[in-house]
Amino acid sequence: MFLLAKKEFFFKILCALLFLTLHCSASYSNYYFQVGEASYSRLCSRKKILTVNGQYPGPTLYVRKGETIFVTVHNKGRYNVSIHWHGVKQPRNPWSDGPQYITQCPIQPGAKFKQKVVFSEEEGTLWWHAHSDWSRATVHGAIIIYPMLGTKYPFPTPSLDVPIILGEWWKRDVMEVFKEFRLTGEPQLSDSFTINGQPGDLYTCSKSGTFDLLVDEGKTYLLRIINAAMNEILFLSVAEHKLIVVGADASYTKPLTCDYIAIGPGQTIDALLHANQNPDNKYYMVARAYSSNPTITFNNSTTTAIIEYKKDYHSLSLSPIIPQLPNYSDTNAAFNFFSSLRSLSTKEHPVPLKINAYIISTISLNTFPCSPNRRCEGPNGTRLAASMNNISFESPSSIDVLEAYYCHINGVFGYRFPSTPPLAYNFTAPLLPLSLQIPRKGTEAKVLRFNAAVEIVFQGTRLLGGIDHPMHLHGYSFYVVGWGFGNFDKSRDPKNYNLVDPPLRNTVSVPINGWTAIRFQAYNPGVWLLHCHLQRHISWGMETVLIVKNGKNREDQLLPPPPDMPPC
Repeated sequence: MFLLAKKEFFFKILCALLFLTLHCSASYSNYYFQVGEASYSRLCSRKKILTVNGQYPGPTLYVRKGETIFVTVHNKGRYNVSIHWHGVKQPRNPWSDGPQYITQCPIQPGAKFKQKVVFSEEEGTLWWHAHSDWSRATVHGAIIIYPMLGTKYPFPTPSLDVPIILGEWWKRDVMEVFKEFRLTGEPQLSDSFTINGQPGDLYTCSKSGTFDLLVDEGKTYLLRIINAAMNEILFLSVAEHKLIVVGADASYTKPLTCDYIAIGPGQTIDALLHANQNPDNKYYMVARAYSSNPTITFNNSTTTAIIEYKKDYHSLSLSPIIPQLPNYSDTNAAFNFFSSLRSLSTKEHPVPLKINAYIISTISLNTFPCSPNRRCEGPNGTRLAASMNNISFESPSSIDVLEAYYCHINGVFGYRFPSTPPLAYNFTAPLLPLSLQIPRKGTEAKVLRFNAAVEIVFQGTRLLGGIDHPMHLHGYSFYVVGWGFGNFDKSRDPKNYNLVDPPLRNTVSVPINGWTAIRFQAYNPGVWLLHCHLQRHISWGMETVLIVKNGKNREDQLLPPPPDMPPC
C-alpha cells in the first residue's frame, strides 16, 4: 500500500512538471477574474448578484486568433463556481473547459484556479460564462477574437465593435430561484430580458438605464450579439435598419441581409449595421422570446436598446421607432433564419463525407414520479425531467468525469451511452403512451476513437409536447448539414444534406418535433460535454459526455492536468 501511494505521489509530481514545461515555455497574457457579490438595481428592486470584477455583464476579453491566455479565477463568493469558455476548443486541454463535475470540480469559496484558455481556429465572437448551477445568469461576458496580425476581416473593417449581450433578469436572488427549482422541478420565469445588462424602457423603472448606442451617420458597426439568456431562444431586430450577418459562433459566414435574427442560448451572431437612416429619428433594437410550444409558459416581455445618431442639433423625435418581429411561436421564421446561414469556406476544414461514427439521439422532456415530501409541478403531480436517448444524466458529486477517465477510477461514470435510441417508436406522433415519459437515470458517456468522422442526429420527440432545443458541444465546432420536421429518415433525409457550405457552429437549434444533423472530425482528445443550453433542460438531465481517445502521436494526446486543479 505504501509503495502504491508513493508511486501515485511521484506520478502527480511528474504530471505537474510536465504541465509546467509544456504550458510555461512561452509568454502569455494574464487576466484576473474575481467572482463575488455586487449590488445592482433593476425593475424597481435592488439586490446583490454574483459578478466578475464587480461587473454585470462581466469583462470582455480581447484576443487574437491563435492566442493563448491565462485567466486566474478567484472565487470570493458564497457558492461554488466554475467558468466555461463557450466555443473555445481548448485543443488537448479539457482541464480548463469548465463544466463542474465533468472536467473539473468547482472552485470553492476562497479558492483560485488558473485556467489556460487556448484559442486555435476561432475568429469572431464567443463568450464565457459560469458552468455551475444557475450562476451563469449573471456571471458571463463577451470574448472578441480578432484576426491574426497581418490578416483582416473578409468584409470591410467596421468603424466600431459593439458587444450586444442578451440576458435574463430575476428580481429574486437567482440562487434562491435555483433552490426552489430543485424542490419543485419547475423554474420561476424571469422578470425581464436584458440588453447589456439593462431591461430597457418598456419595463417599469428602467427608462434611465436603457442601453443607448450612439452612431455616426454613414458609418458601419459590427454588432457582436450573444444570447446569454438562461431559457429562451430570442428574436432580435433593429427598426428601419437591415442586419448583415457575417459570422456565427466565431466562424465567418457568407453575408446574409435580414430584417431580424433568431439566436439560441449559447449562440453568437456577428452582424453589420449600416447607420444609413434618417438621423433625426431614434430607433429601437428589440429582443423577445421565440417559444414554439403554447403549453409551456415563457417570459413574453420585450427588452429594448436605443440606436441614436450623433448630431449637432436637437432632434424633435421623442419616441423611438419600433421594429416588427415575428410572432412568439413562429417556428418557420426562426428556422428560415437558421437554415439561411452558409459558411464562407470549407476548403481548410472540409465537411466529413465518409462517416465512421454514427449517433442518433432522442432529446426529450420527461417525468419522474414525485418523491415523498416534495411539491412537484409536472403533469399530474409528476417531477419534470429531460433525457438523451432515454437517459436522464446524473452528474457526479465527489469527483469529475475527466479525472476519473484520466486516472482510471471506476464507478464514477459508465461507457454505455447508446448510439441509437433504446426505445423505437414514432417520436413525433401526436399521442404517445405515458409509459414513454419515464427515462432511466444514469451517468453514461460515449467513446469515440481519435479522428473519427462523426455524424450526430438529434431527434426531438413530442413527449410532453416537445419544444426546440439548442444543443451545444464542448471542445468542437461542427457543420450543421441538415434539419427537418418529423422523424429522421436515414435512407431519405441525408440525400438532402448540405455538404458544400453548411454553417460551422458550436450550438445548434433542433426544431420542435423535428431533427438536426451535425458532422465533425474528432481530432480533439478529451472529455467533452454535450447538452441542451436551456438551463432548465440541462438541470433536468438533457446531457451526455463524449470521450475522444488519444491519437498515436504525442501531439494528438491529452495533456496532463495542471497542478492547481480544484479539489472536490
